[in-house]
Amino acid sequence: MSDEKVTCIVVGAGPAGSAAALVLACAGIEVLLLERGETVGCKNLFGGVLYTTILDKLIPTWMEEAPLERYVTRKRFSLMAKDSEVALDFKTKRYEQHPKRNFSFVVLRAKFDPWFAGKAEEAGAMLATGIMVKELIIENGKVIGVRTEPGNEEYFADVVISAEGVHSYLTLQAGLRHGEFDPDHIVTAAKEVIKLDKSVIEDRFQLEGNEGVAGAYFGEGLFGMFGAGFVYTNKDSLSIGTGVTIGEMIRNKKNPNEILEHFKQHPAIRTLIRGGETIEYSAHMIPEYGYDHRPGLFNDGFLVTGDAAGLVNSSHHQEGTNLAMASGVYAAETVIEAVKKNDFSKATLSMYEQKLENSFVLKDLKKYRHMTNFFNTNPHFLRDYPELAAELLGDYFALSDRPKGEVEKEVFRKMRRRVPILTMLTDLWKAKKALM
Repeated sequence: MSDEKVTCIVVGAGPAGSAAALVLACAGIEVLLLERGETVGCKNLFGGVLYTTILDKLIPTWMEEAPLERYVTRKRFSLMAKDSEVALDFKTKRYEQHPKRNFSFVVLRAKFDPWFAGKAEEAGAMLATGIMVKELIIENGKVIGVRTEPGNEEYFADVVISAEGVHSYLTLQAGLRHGEFDPDHIVTAAKEVIKLDKSVIEDRFQLEGNEGVAGAYFGEGLFGMFGAGFVYTNKDSLSIGTGVTIGEMIRNKKNPNEILEHFKQHPAIRTLIRGGETIEYSAHMIPEYGYDHRPGLFNDGFLVTGDAAGLVNSSHHQEGTNLAMASGVYAAETVIEAVKKNDFSKATLSMYEQKLENSFVLKDLKKYRHMTNFFNTNPHFLRDYPELAAELLGDYFALSDRPKGEVEKEVFRKMRRRVPILTMLTDLWKAKKALM
């Protein structure tokens, strides 16, 4: 194919890449979607929540067609102490009444991604799998195509969209990312899919029908390190895992498997997975660049989307799929405008970043821009406060013959001895600025 040229090449058939290819194909623009997996989704390790607001605009019939596991009606945020758990647990029937189930669905991306890429292909995108893009072809400073393996084939295009994920070497080659990854802004997640009977899951998690749970866990279950554990309910399995920054693992001399096994043994988790069979194990890197550390997004003939652009909201909202799809849509819209102008220069493609700035994508990243730095510079927050909260609540609710007023005073005195009031207020103020 070295003598052929298309308007756009999209590298990576995840949510960002397939969204971009779908929009371009629907606009009648020739687009080639390249995926390095032998099949789309075969290398994807995601098991979590798919946020479908963008998908709803692209494929109105997605609820009837897409391979969905459960819709989320319950969210759980847990602070884990050594043998205790302090949790905020929110469950509502309101989302069941929502016509699109609040746009929040647990999925297995190994099932979802092939379906989504297939919709782009149906619209006219050319999909090629088992092809790894090893480098960009650059001429006079402008990206004009890609070189692949195997076969050292060359594919040419007016513009290339990178949707290749966090490892994005093309972004580095294009001069939009410099040097090695910062270990404090990259998370390594380890995940298991644990098979359980559908009825067991529904009884254990207090679910009816196709309701689902998205649970996030912090504190001692991850050795008090900066990161999060997660539990998601599929139809007849659980997706369970942990994600901790590489910097934290280096400083604490822990590895992803060790953290996951420790998490699974915590009393709050052990009972949830009891009797289950592990049918899948995987690991994955997640960018937590935030607003201030993301790479450049555009250059002459080149755009960056999704994880490759660091577009992950790693706050308590834990959103990524909707940001990825949105970035793919905005990249495609930018290409459509460039086609109209017959101009694929950096100046023209810069409208892509403006589209992101005007959307929830970069507005949300900007809102939580200080979060990663806060937890990296305040490691005691997830290490000490969950233990303190569990200990004080344990004392407060311990049954005795002492008057309740005396117990309350003793709990308050213990809290003041452990953490001075001024220190606690300062920590809470910093956390509020980082997370709210």
